[in-house]
Amino acid sequence: MKPILPALLLLACTLVWTSLAAPGTPLRILIIDGQNNHKWDITTPVLKHALESCGAFSVEVSTTPPKGSPAEAWAGWKPAFGQYAAIVSNYNGEPWPEAVRKDFDGYVKGGGGFVSVHAANNSFPEWKEYNQMIGVGGWGGRDEKSGPWLYVKEGKLYRDTSTGKGGAHGPQHEFVVEIQDAAHPITRGLPKRWLHAQDELYSRLRGPAENIKILTSAKSDLTAEQEPNLMVLDYGQGRVFHTTLGHADYSMLCRGFYETFQRGTEWAATGDVKQTADIPSDFPSENQLSVVELEGHPKQPRPVAKKP
Repeated sequence: MKPILPALLLLACTLVWTSLAAPGTPLRILIIDGQNNHKWDITTPVLKHALESCGAFSVEVSTTPPKGSPAEAWAGWKPAFGQYAAIVSNYNGEPWPEAVRKDFDGYVKGGGGFVSVHAANNSFPEWKEYNQMIGVGGWGGRDEKSGPWLYVKEGKLYRDTSTGKGGAHGPQHEFVVEIQDAAHPITRGLPKRWLHAQDELYSRLRGPAENIKILTSAKSDLTAEQEPNLMVLDYGQGRVFHTTLGHADYSMLCRGFYETFQRGTEWAATGDVKQTADIPSDFPSENQLSVVELEGHPKQPRPVAKKP
């Protein structure tokens, strides 16, 4: 009987997530935030709007205890991952409780969807399974021991195993995103090159990089290499969409971010994308930005107050 039990459990999980993705029913998505070295309280509403505005998703938010909270506060934070078709992380902070980490790993490995947004790939450098999920990450002490540095050159994926820290970026700027895999459901039909709003262009990301596909890249101002910014991975029976885009609300308001985030979340949740029939008429071109208007969120970066 023992060999049968894991198969039965996997089948049960698959049936649950299949029902969560029933045709005509909005996909239930959970966004996790609460700690981040970025302004999660400003960006989570944009992520929520990006998903709900297309009509394909129903979104809830789970906010962790603040940094430095006692164990009792963390004990009360127990997201019910299995109730959702995909989990979106807008989190970069303290380790989650062991029980939550175990539940999350089982959820994704058993067939759940996971979406890592921008600084979420800075999180949990010591959590082996999480690093396998996201493929590559930055900062947090990551280096060559964490895995190779991935970049694209002339359409080929390179794995650089030389020594060096993982994670870097120059000043925020607009940059051109280039599609490397036009056949994937997330990128199908999109322009080969499109201009992304001001953002941090992550480079020198490192990690185990197993079962990974690079969908898009952008030429780094630091390395002069095509650094991956949209990636997909298989993790057990689950699917992971990893976007390094989205430093701030004005970065996320790029129409290109909206479209790829919507598609990536649907793919993570279901394994396919039904939204590709019509490319938005205002999708950016290689030379023209396109920014979504959202009340309370500027199209351009907020001015930084100068020190006296």
